This record gives sequence, structure tokens and C-alpha cells, in this order.
Amino acid sequence: MNRSLIPKLIEEQNKKFAKEHQFHFNYLGEAISRKGFEIAALLKKIKNFQVAIPSWALGTGGTRFGRFPMGGEPRNLEEKIEDIGLIHLLNKSSNSISLHVPWDKPADITAIRQSLKANDLVIDSVNSNTFQNQSDQKHSYKFGSLCHVEKHVRAQAIAHNLECIEHGEKLNAKTLTVWLADGSNFPGQHHFRKAYEHTHESLAKICKGLPTDWNMLIEYKPYEPNFYSMVIPDWGTSYSLCQSLGTQANVLVDLGHHLPNANIEQIVARLMHFGRLGGFHFNGSMYGDDDLTTGSIKPYQFFLIFNELVDGMEDRKVKNPSLAWMIDASHNTKDPLEDLMQSVEMILNTYAKALLVDRKKLSEAQEENDVVRAEEILKESFQTDTRPLVAEAMKQKGGALKPIDVFRAARVRDTLIQQRGKSSLATGL
Repeated sequence: MNRSLIPKLIEEQNKKFAKEHQFHFNYLGEAISRKGFEIAALLKKIKNFQVAIPSWALGTGGTRFGRFPMGGEPRNLEEKIEDIGLIHLLNKSSNSISLHVPWDKPADITAIRQSLKANDLVIDSVNSNTFQNQSDQKHSYKFGSLCHVEKHVRAQAIAHNLECIEHGEKLNAKTLTVWLADGSNFPGQHHFRKAYEHTHESLAKICKGLPTDWNMLIEYKPYEPNFYSMVIPDWGTSYSLCQSLGTQANVLVDLGHHLPNANIEQIVARLMHFGRLGGFHFNGSMYGDDDLTTGSIKPYQFFLIFNELVDGMEDRKVKNPSLAWMIDASHNTKDPLEDLMQSVEMILNTYAKALLVDRKKLSEAQEENDVVRAEEILKESFQTDTRPLVAEAMKQKGGALKPIDVFRAARVRDTLIQQRGKSSLATGL
């Protein structure tokens, strides 16, 4: 599509909403200032917060029952970069891509670099895939990959992860993300201790292949695709692996990878206390790995998670590495690009709410065991409408006050369907 038209549309739409926006921003600014917060400092933090978009999230998702594509999906990595570039052009908060290999293996490195530069993007991480068989692989992952009982299968999975690092190096990425589908469906199928031991040995070999300035993020998941056991089912298992692998390995938290009623905010606080929280995959979840729009189901829990994140990030005593932020959603019923923009705005708004928590007063209430007061302090921040603050941050960076409105005004999806076809299918889906 003609990207040159978007800045003009952004300018026109921003002018259209300028008066209304300024009214709400001034009102919020006055209320925030009275509480002792500096607007400029808050805006700076929000503007600096960037959320990576995964290369696999640009097409329509689906379930094991079916998939309902909407057309205009990106057919290759170059087109995915164009779509993410458009999102970033609109919100100025999505300047990086998380790459999935081999779904989006970069064939022409020079061309990809040029496309990234043209779209003001970078590759922040690469994700390996040993949870499904590829047409050209020799050994099957049906019974596991890094944990497999057969050494040659483990060697194949290790080699794939090292290949991912090689692709990432060529594109200046700095992170390898590992999620394993390894597990069992029936009692007796796995020797639990040996499965863990094989996984640890395999990850150690991958770690040796990491460049010195890289990190490896180890994800966990309690169930699916295996339902009796998963080799890395929880944060404790991931943490134990990271502890023995060294400082380049840290835990990745996916918000959909928890059992019902899990206290994710406490998990976050623990991992930050240990200095082992490496990053996040944002999504929403009803009861499992739904990968719904971020914050669409449990916004208060999402705020409580961000409250712990901000508390850890602002506490100088906490020695946790810089965090990697990424959306991991499945767009089954919405336009994928609109869904991603919704998620980014929800992430930024929730981050802004957490920034508004009066931490001094909260600490005093906690020390006095004043349960009601502590809860009310959190609720006051959660109930604050921070949308004008986030919109102002986007506008100051050159983005749209209302990115989805501009997206629709530009009839982007119609144009993509005309260019790519009604039946175009995104790779990896």
C-alpha cells in the first residue's frame, strides 16, 4: 500500500481530535500533577517503552477446529516487515520484530536489512521451533526435542537453535527464545528426571553457542500440547535451568501459560527479586493459552502484574536485566493489525497506570498492615483513565492520537486484499 499517505492522514486525524484530546489531557495532567507526578517524566517513560511484534502474528489465527482467514495476509517476511512498519508508523511504539525460524527464515539478508531500515524497525529476538516437524528434517519431534531419549534427535534440535542464532546475528538480534512442547500424555511415558537432565544438557550446548552479548529466554507452560506432563511446566523449573546455565539465561513469562488463578504478579516479583526475569509475552487468557487481546479478559490482574514490574524496575536494589516485551496473540476473530494495535495501547495504558502508584504511601500502608488503604491506593491508580497520557506520548513521537481510526480511514485491509489477494496465507499458520 502507499505508505506515503499515512503521515498526512495522521496529521488530519490528529487535527480533527486535537481539541477533544487537549481537554482530556489537560484534565488528567492537572489531576496527576496535584499528586506530585511530573507529566514530562511520565511521557518520557511511555515514549521509551517499545513492544515487539512477532513475525507470526500478522495473519489470522485459528484453533484446532478451524481457521477463518480475512485476506491480505503477508505472504513472506518482507510483507510482514511492511505490516509491522505500518503499525509502528501509526503508534510509534512497536519498533522491533521477534522472528520465528523456520517460519520466517531470512533468505536475502541484505534485502531484509534494507526493508527493516526503510520501516524504522529492528529484529530484537529469534524464536526456535522444535514443536513441529519441518518437511526437510530427518528426525521427528513427536516424542520430544531437547529432552528426547535419542541423542541424534536432541542433536538435531540443538543444531536448529544454533542456526537460529546465526540468522539472528546477521540481523543484529540479541536474544534467543526457547519454548519447548516437550512432555508426555500418559503415565510412564517419560522418565521425569532423565527428561529434565537431557533438556539441561541440550540447553547448555545451545548456551555455549550464544554470542557474549546475547541472552537466552526460557519459556514455561503447564500443559499443551502434552497434558500429562510438560518438561518445563512452571517458572520454578525454568528458573532452576537458568540458575545452572549462567547469566545469559533468564526466564520468559507468557501471560497465557499459567493454570487458572495463578498469582502471576507474585511470580513476576519473585523472578525480579532473583534477578532472573528476562521478558514477557503479552496476551489475554480466559483459562489457558488463548492468546487473546492483551488485557481483554482480566485487566485488573494485568495492572497488578505491571505494578510489580514497575516496582522492580524503579527499585535500585533490584538487579534484574532489561526486559524484552513482546505480544504473542492469536487473532481468530479480529483483524490481526487492529488486534495488535489494541494490545499495544492496552500495554502502554496499563504501564502508565502502574507508574501512577504512590509507592511511598503504598509501602507505608503495607508496613502498617493497613489492608484497605493499600488496596485503595492500587485501585485509585487502576481506575485512572490514562488514555490521554498515552495518546499524547504517541502524538509527540509523530504517531496518531487514535491509530485504529487512521488505519480504518486509510482502508488498509481493503488495500492489502487488493495487493495480496483474498486467499493469501501468512507463513507459520
